[in-house]
Amino acid sequence: MRLARRTRSSSLLSDCLSAITRHPGAAAFAAAGTIVAATAIINRRLANKAQRDNPPQGRFIDVEGVRLHYLERGRGKPLVLFHGNGSMVQDFVSSGLIDLAAENYRVMVFDRPGFGHSSRPRHVVWTPDAQADLFKKALDQLGVSQAIVLGHSWGASVAVALATRHPTFVQALVLASGYYFPTPRADSAASVLSALPVVGDVISSTISPLAGRMMWPAMLRKLFGPRPVPNKFAGFPKEMALRPSQMRATAAEATMLISAAFSGSKTYAELKMPTIIIAGQNDRLIDIKQSVRLHGEVKQSKLHRIDGAGHMIHHSATADVMAAIDEAAAEAVLTHGREGPGVSRSNA
Repeated sequence: MRLARRTRSSSLLSDCLSAITRHPGAAAFAAAGTIVAATAIINRRLANKAQRDNPPQGRFIDVEGVRLHYLERGRGKPLVLFHGNGSMVQDFVSSGLIDLAAENYRVMVFDRPGFGHSSRPRHVVWTPDAQADLFKKALDQLGVSQAIVLGHSWGASVAVALATRHPTFVQALVLASGYYFPTPRADSAASVLSALPVVGDVISSTISPLAGRMMWPAMLRKLFGPRPVPNKFAGFPKEMALRPSQMRATAAEATMLISAAFSGSKTYAELKMPTIIIAGQNDRLIDIKQSVRLHGEVKQSKLHRIDGAGHMIHHSATADVMAAIDEAAAEAVLTHGREGPGVSRSNA
């Protein structure tokens, strides 16, 4: 009996080796498919664990089929914060900016579509304009009629779009480390495949999370440099940022970065509200020349360069960003001659 089993096993192994020899291409394809499937399963399990380990900290609001997660802290004049690409509300939480601002403002921070715990329906191209209209409707539902708006990095484009499309809503703007004018960018070109339908889903479910983990330390050095990554950033949930769904959203926004800047650059002359532009003098991701040029085009704007600071200015220069918010609020009072509306409590 044992001899028969050994004979059958040897015969099966021989048949497999023979098939591989005769059809090496098919064998390689099957092996690759197995690896891809296994990688996708592992990444999905890691994503599920990340969501279990990092449950929503705030509340949800449904707006035209989009489920938006948001935090609300403090009381006073409404202040809306928009995070950058690849990020989520925990970015502002870990920076300490929310706690500082909540002492005097009603702070509202959203996970933008596809990030954190917010959904990102595929039937919409989530340009800054589309996101601005979505957030205006969300804020209407939450009883906010006017607000000071701060956007960081990609979020600055959303803040500008909100101000140009709904100018009576935005009392003042704070634009931090933004990208405002089109220039050649390697990161945008590198994300094209990952943003495509089907192909992008495969890449985001397999390669992107693995590459993201390997590149994470170098990416943080680029984001925070020349200053070191602060200890408080340990509160940022890395594994949430590396989920396939968020990697896909990150790739989509990186791909449209240049086109969004091209469209946005045609609207800056429309900005009439007080505008405070703040950027790190040593930003390694987005050259401070972007902010300098915007300051030249928005006549009523003020520009603050923070020496020694990089892209993540709300972490490395939190007090300076808070001062910029207070400055914008004071400018809004001078412009409107009063505190202005917009301080009603949430009705959600």
